[in-house]
Amino acid sequence: MFLIVDDYRKHKTISLDALPKDCFEPSFDGRECVINNFDGGIAISLIKLLPKKYQQIIHMKYVEDLSMDEISIRTKQSKNAVAVQVHRGLEKLKCLFKNYKKDRLD
Repeated sequence: MFLIVDDYRKHKTISLDALPKDCFEPSFDGRECVINNFDGGIAISLIKLLPKKYQQIIHMKYVEDLSMDEISIRTKQSKNAVAVQVHRGLEKLKCLFKNYKKDRLD
C-alpha cells in the first residue's frame, strides 16, 4: 500500500557516518508514519480514477507488490509493455494525487 507514496517521495539518503557525532540524537517522530499511512490510503483510492488500462497494472505493482515479470505473466504482455504502463499509470496517479491535495488545501 505504501509503495506508491514511498516511490513518490524518494529522498536522497544520508549516511549516519556523515552526521556530526556530537549533535546527533536519533529519535522517532510518528507523524511522518501517520502521514504516509493517510497518503497511502488516498493513493489507493485514487487508483480507481485511473483509466482502466492502468488500474490493474498499478494495483498489481504497488498494492500486491508484484515484480514486472510476475505482472507480465499475469497480463500476458511483454515486460517492456508492463514497464511502460506502470510508468504512465504512475504519472497519471501523481497528477490525481497532486490535484486531490490541491483541492483539499483550497
